[in-house]
Amino acid sequence: MAVTTSPYASDALPDGTVDVVVIGGGAAGLNGALMLARSRRSVVVIDSGSPRNAPAKAMHGFIVLDGTPPSEILRRGREQVRRYGGRVVLGEVASAEPAAPSTDGDLRFTVTLADGHIVAARRVLVATGLKDVLPEVPGLAEHWGHGVVHCPYCHGWEVRDEPIGILATGPASIGHALLFRQLTEDLTYFTQGGDLDEATRARFAARDIRIVDTPVQEVIDNEDGTLAGVRLTDGQVVARRVLAVATRVEARVEGLDGLKLPVEDLPDNMGRRFASGTAGTTEVPGVWVAGNATDLAAQVGASAAAGALAGAHINRLLATTDTDAALAAAQGETPAL
Repeated sequence: MAVTTSPYASDALPDGTVDVVVIGGGAAGLNGALMLARSRRSVVVIDSGSPRNAPAKAMHGFIVLDGTPPSEILRRGREQVRRYGGRVVLGEVASAEPAAPSTDGDLRFTVTLADGHIVAARRVLVATGLKDVLPEVPGLAEHWGHGVVHCPYCHGWEVRDEPIGILATGPASIGHALLFRQLTEDLTYFTQGGDLDEATRARFAARDIRIVDTPVQEVIDNEDGTLAGVRLTDGQVVARRVLAVATRVEARVEGLDGLKLPVEDLPDNMGRRFASGTAGTTEVPGVWVAGNATDLAAQVGASAAAGALAGAHINRLLATTDTDAALAAAQGETPAL
């Protein structure tokens, strides 16, 4: 699911090579860019304008900013990056790939936008976030971010005491149900053909969680367009105000094939992410990854922190590279790669 935010004034791409291009304008990308810009690094953020949390009215679970609209957080973030000389460009990445090294042997990358513009950079931070893949149930997607939610910590308080349905998507949905049971006494678990063993059924019964084995055929609406419940394949209607779904989550990889970043699957077919190490390092020299693109469970605060850590790490390694180059130039040598 991808929702596009309102367009905003986009900065011009700079001439020449920048220190870092950040692909992704969410919490991770902007915070990484902030750290770099404050270190007087030239940095360009390429923002597709379609953050994962765009459908939500407010962001929760991050102290001080709890309850702030996601669009407002991003607006402030862009403003703060620009305050230190960073640039934010609204656009889609068509391709990103390594380029020929500089004359002193330093790494180079080329990022091409969908409109044909090109930016060259010494390093790349990938912070593209992820996309949620919902079950193919008619009417479900239309309520995403409102009547259909996925995270008890992001949305739970707002749906407390409502009649909630858990639409099972796999083994993770069992734990999902127990978390949402903390928020309401009226909880129904729709197995959707999944195997629910007797031990789990007994645990659900102990918590008064109703189990429905008949598959859900479609989501139905009230006259005002809000979620009214679900219709089962036998025609029965089960009234629900909220549906909780443990979505399959996948890192956004569009346009990044040329970087050859390793991608790995999560257990139980729950999704795919970019593989990364300490501070967002990857197997590809000169490329880092941060936020939901590599940590699929990270909320806004964790994603922002990961971006900051990656930005600081990039700056530190660039400082070493710059010093090596300066020393080699002073000694009339070519620095080692």
